[in-house]
Amino acid sequence: MAACACPPPVRGPALVVSRAKPDDCRSAWPAQPSAACGDARCQRCRHPWLAGLAACVLGIGYGVPAGARQPASAVELRDHDEFEAWLEAPWRAAAAASARRFVMRFRDPRAAPGARVGWQLELRDAAGRVVRRWRGTTLLANGVGEGAVRWQAPAAVPPGGAWRVRMRAVPPAGHGGAVEQERRVAGGTMADPRRLGAFRASATFALDMLPWDIYLGNLHSQTGHSDGGGALDTCDHAQPPQSAAAGPAAAFAYAREHGLDFLLASEHNHMYDGSADTARQADPARAQALFRAGLAEAADFTAAHPGFVALYGLEWGVAEHGHLNILNGTELLGWERNAAGELLADTATPRTDYAGLYTLLRERGWLGQFNHPNASQFRAAGKPLGYTADGDAAMVLCEVSNSNAFSARTDEGEPRFTHYETTCQRALEAGYHVAFSSNQDNHCANWGASAPNRTGVLLPAGTPLTAASLLEAIAARRVFATMDKAASLVLTANGHMMGERFVNQGDLALSVRYRHAAGTAPGELVLVSGVPGRNGKPAQVTLAATEVTLRPEPGEHYYYARLTQEDGKVLWSAPLWVAQEAGAAEPPSDPDQP
Repeated sequence: MAACACPPPVRGPALVVSRAKPDDCRSAWPAQPSAACGDARCQRCRHPWLAGLAACVLGIGYGVPAGARQPASAVELRDHDEFEAWLEAPWRAAAAASARRFVMRFRDPRAAPGARVGWQLELRDAAGRVVRRWRGTTLLANGVGEGAVRWQAPAAVPPGGAWRVRMRAVPPAGHGGAVEQERRVAGGTMADPRRLGAFRASATFALDMLPWDIYLGNLHSQTGHSDGGGALDTCDHAQPPQSAAAGPAAAFAYAREHGLDFLLASEHNHMYDGSADTARQADPARAQALFRAGLAEAADFTAAHPGFVALYGLEWGVAEHGHLNILNGTELLGWERNAAGELLADTATPRTDYAGLYTLLRERGWLGQFNHPNASQFRAAGKPLGYTADGDAAMVLCEVSNSNAFSARTDEGEPRFTHYETTCQRALEAGYHVAFSSNQDNHCANWGASAPNRTGVLLPAGTPLTAASLLEAIAARRVFATMDKAASLVLTANGHMMGERFVNQGDLALSVRYRHAAGTAPGELVLVSGVPGRNGKPAQVTLAATEVTLRPEPGEHYYYARLTQEDGKVLWSAPLWVAQEAGAAEPPSDPDQP
């Protein structure tokens, strides 16, 4: 690549970047800058005139003809340079008569000065009717920006469930697809007493009577083997690959000391050469040896610390196309080659071939997790989140809510969470049998300690926690996601534990088991249902009790529970998959047996 030969700043009237058009480029500048300055990697020069140049070259901003914009794939997108947007919406107002503030936060490290994010915020009542809609744009300064609106709930709201706040954020052109986020907020009485009777929950609710042990941990983190492990006093982003001293053993020890039962060190598969790009002089043997060292550190730590499971795996892929974790792989997978053409991995896996990767995972018996999924990612079978039978067999988890990946907090007080439930629902509707996880994606040396969210896994009571028993439970989808490590949520139906697939006739008796700490209380319990392979939208009904009996239509169905606590923290059960047949019901089995 040619050097970024940027000319000195141009004095004169400032351009309105958000309205710049390609035809303005020649007349806007007294002298043409070097063509190399149009390269996206030169945007970091941050000259005052670069905003206008970026708008001309990349077509950033609104009012630019679609045909003049640079395609999203034209510029290589580095990991952690992707556009991010998240929504903050309090479950309840601070005081009964006060308004709530809905805040949208945006981050785009590649954004040129003057770039804007377009957004829409929509408020729907419990019946799904649009109550209010806001639209606007937000200027990004140094790649970050914020938009906010205020909403005052009406004095009288009919019962029937929470209201929904839905955000759609559109990044500058060429910077990826739109990001959608949804939050639920209390709009009035949360349950309709005419439907199902009284809601029951307590600190020792029925979950304690089930013969299952619950283990809590984090299935997404990085160490100094890739771009994690940053020193807490300076860490606010990903680290240059392999620059941090803290490796997997340090991460496992830290997580164990902070009360986690398991931790996955999921290193970026394309950083074993020590570069975020491709190190042309990299030694394949060194990359392979580093991966094997990580596997050994995990095995050694687990053996030396009974009751804690250390896992070492890969975060495969690039941000533009979708990251997924491989929980138990034993080979370094990659696509990069050095100048001599040598593969910097054990096994070649083209970086956009998700269908091929799924086949490999299934053949090897490895388990996968969709990481912070976006609806435009994981293209297979000709479309994003496209279904394949191999993918269905291998992909067992979908991250439904993650805390801030670059938080340096150690008090579990990180406030920023990003939800991915809508995208996980798309995976379920495509036909994937995935349970939900909630992880921290730690890049700083605070593995599992930045926030209170956890992934919960159920093992039969008395079963020793080992790598094998943990992975077996995850493969069975006996998993729940929680933003509150002190709370648990389990769904059963006709004697079947969440995660199971079974054939049913007649009535389906669903039961939710919820446990929480003193001082917290349930705010809303929702049953979500859909049809695998339909590629539609799931239905949601607010429940007023923890048990409900229904009669599904013949065919395939899935059901899962979502519970929002009064403190705003959310829990998700794993789904149950039901093949409903016409005919008389068979006697249900014992719901309390594993």
